[in-house]
Amino acid sequence: MKKRLAAVLLMPALAFSLAGCSSLDSINPFASSGPKMAELQPIKATAEARVVWRESVGKSDIYAFTPAVVGSSVYAASRDGSLIRIDDGKPAWKVNAGQAISGGVGADENMVVVGSPKGDLLAFAAADGKPLWKAKATSEILSPPAVGEGLVVVRSGDNRLAAYDAADGKRKWIYQRPTPALSLRVTAAPIIEGKYVFAGFPGGKLIAVSTANGAAMWDGTVALPKGTTELDRVADITSSPVISGRTICAVAFQGRVACFDLGNGNLIWARDMSSSVGLSIDARYLYVSDDKGSVHALDMASGASIWKQDKLSLRRLTAPVIRRGLVAVADAQGVVHFLSRDDGSFAARLTTDGSAVVAPMQVLGTSLLVQTSSGGVFAVEAQ
Repeated sequence: MKKRLAAVLLMPALAFSLAGCSSLDSINPFASSGPKMAELQPIKATAEARVVWRESVGKSDIYAFTPAVVGSSVYAASRDGSLIRIDDGKPAWKVNAGQAISGGVGADENMVVVGSPKGDLLAFAAADGKPLWKAKATSEILSPPAVGEGLVVVRSGDNRLAAYDAADGKRKWIYQRPTPALSLRVTAAPIIEGKYVFAGFPGGKLIAVSTANGAAMWDGTVALPKGTTELDRVADITSSPVISGRTICAVAFQGRVACFDLGNGNLIWARDMSSSVGLSIDARYLYVSDDKGSVHALDMASGASIWKQDKLSLRRLTAPVIRRGLVAVADAQGVVHFLSRDDGSFAARLTTDGSAVVAPMQVLGTSLLVQTSSGGVFAVEAQ
């Protein structure tokens, strides 16, 4: 079982030798030892949660598939190669990629893109699912491709960023930086914002790369590796950064949460916190799910604590998502928890299909989009 964990979390070269390390139990979906997740206690609901619609795409297996939202259309994928478009809760088309899929989904109004364990990048027409082109990355693709500015940007399993022409799939540039001896495998998408591509890397670095040529424009230090062992020194950014106005923020496993000036990378503030799943942002607060199962609201200007919800200990939460004045997180049992944005108290709760929610939830109009590891695709909301 622990060898299976290593294949999911660690870079292959060191997976076997570190398969038994217990320090990763907080992000280990297969851990059988150590503290157990908190039992859910009854709550006094102040909002009503419901499932708006439900569809199915297929199991994720050991991968994390993040559905893509473009307008009112949803694109979702599964391990067996299934790719589906859902419009207003009903399937518009469903195709098979012809091979296993390990990373997805990226989309815009014209195309849908997924990746394979063999490093194949596959593009399909958004209108009908017909194949458009196929390109090759340098290794397996675990992250959703980012689509924008005429590019498809892919992060491969060897921590390289590569940009492909959205029209024909020809590679335009590649960005690579040194990788530590040990690092976590990353399933987070890069972010395209104007002239930059933003992505976090092993060693706690947030990098801004030029969309024009792949050159590094600035790098920010979210965390510094520390400790006496290679495992102690893992300080990787494994989730996507978030942007609000001129501020970009990121969080590292065994590191810090930090915010930077979007244009030049100057540090605004940082504070110690460990998260492998990520954060979200609104005009007032930054919200983080830490690796112990607590949800934090931090002041956007200073990083000061506003509130902390710690009643979901070790439930392997997703990154928070904000909708309708509520902060939502999902957990390893497929439960979606809605918290008050003002004080973190429980406002509502609903259960999907009982399987883990691993991929980040997405905003879909007034609802939230949830994909479970069993392949359920749910639009849920609370008000």
